[in-house]
Amino acid sequence: MSTMQVEVVSNEENIFSGEASFVVVPTQTGELGIYPRHEPIMSLVRPGALRLTVPGQKEEVLVAVSGGVLEVQPTKLTVLADCAVRSAEMDQKRAEEAKKAAESGIHAAKDEKSLAAAQAALAAAIAQLKTLDYLRAHKK
Repeated sequence: MSTMQVEVVSNEENIFSGEASFVVVPTQTGELGIYPRHEPIMSLVRPGALRLTVPGQKEEVLVAVSGGVLEVQPTKLTVLADCAVRSAEMDQKRAEEAKKAAESGIHAAKDEKSLAAAQAALAAAIAQLKTLDYLRAHKK
C-alpha cells in the first residue's frame, strides 16, 4: 500500500504527523480526496472534518479544522490550520456551548479585533460539531 507523509499543524501545536494512505480535506469547493502521488495543488480549507486513513489502524483519524491552507505534493500533504482538534479531545456539550458563546461574542463585538476573535471561535466550534456529526453518522 502506497502512503504519503501528512502534517496537520495549528497555530498552537502539531496535531498529526505521520503516514496516511488516503486523506479527505474539507475545502472551499467541497471535500477533496487525496491519495499518494496526487498532483500538486493548494487550496483553502473550510471548517469541517479532516479524515485520515492510516495504515494499520482500523478507524479513521479525525481532526476538526476551522479553516486554513492545504498544500499537496506527490509524497506529502500539509494542512496549516487556523485551529484544529483531534476527535478524541472533542465534547458535544462543550462545542455547543462554545458555538453559543461565539455567536454572542459576534453580536456584542465593539471593534474589528473582537469581531475577528469571535468569528474564529465560531469557526472552530462549527468544525468540532461537524466532526462529531460525522462520527455519529459513521459509528458502527
